[in-house]
Parts: sequence; structure tokens; C-alpha cells
Amino acid sequence: MKINPIITSLLDCDFYKYSMGQVVFKKYKDVHVKYSFKNRSNVNLTYHVSERDLRDQLDNLMTLKFNNSELHYLRGTNEYSDRMFSEDYLEFLSKLKLPEYNLMYNNSGFDLEFSGPWSTAIYWETFALSIINELYCESIFMSGSDFTRECIKSAGTINLMNKITKLKQHGISFTDFGTRRRFSRDWQDYVVGVLKSECPESFRGTSNIYLAMKHGLVPMGTSAHEMYMILAGISDQTDDGIRNSHNKFLDLWWDQYGYGLSIALTDTFGSEFFFKDMNSYQAARWKGVRHDSGDPIKFGEDVIKFYNKHGIDPNTKIIIFSDGLNVNSIINISNHFKGRINVSFGWGTNLTNDLGIKALSLVIKPIMANGNFLVKLSDNLDKA
Repeated sequence: MKINPIITSLLDCDFYKYSMGQVVFKKYKDVHVKYSFKNRSNVNLTYHVSERDLRDQLDNLMTLKFNNSELHYLRGTNEYSDRMFSEDYLEFLSKLKLPEYNLMYNNSGFDLEFSGPWSTAIYWETFALSIINELYCESIFMSGSDFTRECIKSAGTINLMNKITKLKQHGISFTDFGTRRRFSRDWQDYVVGVLKSECPESFRGTSNIYLAMKHGLVPMGTSAHEMYMILAGISDQTDDGIRNSHNKFLDLWWDQYGYGLSIALTDTFGSEFFFKDMNSYQAARWKGVRHDSGDPIKFGEDVIKFYNKHGIDPNTKIIIFSDGLNVNSIINISNHFKGRINVSFGWGTNLTNDLGIKALSLVIKPIMANGNFLVKLSDNLDKA
């Protein structure tokens, strides 16, 4: 049966999948991992996402290959270094084949897992989340009348206009991080195009590589929790071995990308641990940190204390806030830290999925590496 594919390009993905993917390819190609889908929302997805539709979309994704234009674009992604991606990694991507998925439906929802070499399984996350979110939103959107559908689109446009109006008044810089939980591929495309036109001074780019290429923007992103989680899982399974894996990753990432991608994600094992583990030398070299859970104001104050403790002027550093943002929280955070430390925002769900339909909290995380179970100890226990 012919379907309307949601994902039509392997670049329709968050940039950090490829920045991380290169490190994995070079250092940990054959590590065996398992990723698992988790629905953190109180919604039974089986009422909205049929097994047949989901399988068709996932199967279609597995047939996609990079074309020469896409590889050429990646070859020229050099905002941060002379050559972001090496030729051997691009050659690997040209032959990329995603590992098989395991999908099982039940009365309360469905289980979805991806297992295989880390070097290929790593790419499933953003694609699968985008597919599930769009199937869910489409189900609700299409269940209404023509008038209802027009109202939903109008609400999205008005909400976007209100966001832009407020942001223009404050001159706040931000990036689109909304690929994984977007209303649809076409809606994210529309939002990014509008932001480029209406907010040329403050809109810094998008995490979506395909949309960055289409709209002439910078693809944005660094690394995610999975790097810390899996390195802990494949380290010497002693207390010291697991603890040391965190700092090992910081050094590994710097060696690969240097200053350009040196935004550290702090909350894989709790930000308190991060601030104890990052040393003065690293703190001075790295560009800044990213906030992804917990109270953003408290976090920012802790970051300022951290830099002051190491004799570093906070105004030379940046915090990227990226947790559950809306326009009001963005403005409040920006105002609170103005003149004390640089801030920017990775804006996700509320930017690309604000049309009046309940947005879901869906994640895909690694749960096992080389036979060892993994953990994420978020500052927000609901995200642990």
C-alpha cells in the first residue's frame, strides 16, 4: 500500500545526531546498544496511532539513502571548523542502513525498541519521534471538520505571531529545537521560514539539518544525554570507572570539535555532579553549558557560582536553556540574567507544536550498552 511518507530525507533530523554519530563511528562503532521509546504523557497512543501506519512509516524510513546533494551539504557544514565531517564518516553515511526495529502493541500503548551497533542505531531517535508525533497530531487534526481544521491552523499562526511580537520587543536570540515533537514536517518548515523572515536578528538557526539547508540557515546542535549514558555503560563497571566516564566524554568531545561545539549538557547524572566533575581547565575552555531539566533560574545561579568559583567571568560564557520553554519563560529567564551571563534558547515543542492540540512528551533513550543497563538522573525526576 502506498503511503504518504513523513520522513523523506535522512537530513530531516537533529544536527546533534550527526555530530555525535561521527564520534561514535570513529571511537565506538561496534558497541551494541538498545534504545527504547517512552510515552511520558497520559495519553493512550493506540487510539491515535495505528500499528499499520506506524510500521509503514518506519519501514519507509529504512529504505532512505543519502543523495549526493545531501552529502555535499554535510561536507560543507563548516561553521565551527575547517571540516566538520571527515570523508570516512561521509562515506559511512552514504551506505548507512538503519538496524531493524521491534514494535509490539498492547492495550495500554506500544513498545518500540531499536537494537544494534551504536554507529547505526543512533539515528533512529529523532526520526521515530517525529513520525509518532505527526501520526498522533494528524489523527486528531483529521477527526475534525473542515472548519475545525482551519481553526487549528489559524490558532497556530496567531500563536506564532504573538511569540514573534513579544520576542522582537526584547531582542532575545533563540534556535529552533522542535523537530522531535513538531506538529508536522510541513508546519515546522513553515515556522522556520517565518522566523527567518520576521526575526533575522534574533533567530539563530534550526537543529533540523534539512530545513537549515532549505532556508539557508546554520544547523545547530552539539551532543545529547546518550553520549554520557552509554560511555558510563561501557566503562569499567566500578564506581570510579563509571564516574570517570563523564569527564572522559568531555575530553573526547573537545578533541573532536574544540571550541565550536563546546556546549556541555549538565544533567545526565544531575547537575550537582556535573559541576563537581568539570575541572577549571575545562570550564575555562568550553563555551558554556546547556540546561535541560529543573528550575532554570536556580540552574543559572548555580552556573554563575560555578564560574566564579573557578575565577572565570560569567559574562564570557553562555547558557543555552532548552527545557519546556514558552515565550514568557524565555523573556523571564533572559531578564533575570541580563548583564550577568550570556543566554540563548533552544526552543522545542512550544515553538513547532502550538496549535491547540495537546502536545505529548515522548522520548527515546538508550537503555543498554554492551549488556549493561543505563541510567539518566535528571534534575527533574519526572525525566529520569
